[in-house]
Amino acid sequence: MKLIVGLGNPGREYDGTRHNIGFRFLDHFANTHEVSINKNKFNGDYIKTKMFGEDVILLKPLCYMNLSGEVVIEFIKYFKVEVDDILIISDDLDLYVGNYKLKAKGSAGGHNGLKSIEHYLNTQDYKRLKIGISNNKLISTRDYVLGKFSKEEEEELKSLYPIVDEILEKFITEDFHTLVSKYNAKNGMK
Repeated sequence: MKLIVGLGNPGREYDGTRHNIGFRFLDHFANTHEVSINKNKFNGDYIKTKMFGEDVILLKPLCYMNLSGEVVIEFIKYFKVEVDDILIISDDLDLYVGNYKLKAKGSAGGHNGLKSIEHYLNTQDYKRLKIGISNNKLISTRDYVLGKFSKEEEEELKSLYPIVDEILEKFITEDFHTLVSKYNAKNGMK
């Protein structure tokens, strides 16, 4: 069983913000595959479905970002998911909009959602797909990540949808290290 988690904050006021990029790309993936993330358990919206012959859970934790790990660990325990079968989609300040990076492990790098997940998993060894939101040192990090994308940035993000959909599909069916070398090399960092 695979668990794909998109990180974000609940509530309409956070729709379209930089910090909610995980929700956005997970929703797009679900729509592409004609499934709705319409069930609720353990303070998370989710759907358990079959894709490519595999059981797959798509999950959006509905607590705030810095509590994401609480929801993720409940799903892991309840559905008996191995940590090796989890992929977390999050925003990344160190990558430009339009860029992404797959990682098999590593530190949270200051990301509160990833810090929470590391705390509850008790490891940094979990897979993640980091999607660039750029950074603006003239604005506080909190205000920046809770801000909206510009029109130009929205266009960059739209061009990523098919690539992220493909990465998530291949996460379900292929070896992760193969994905890392294939897609990180493809991602012409801007």
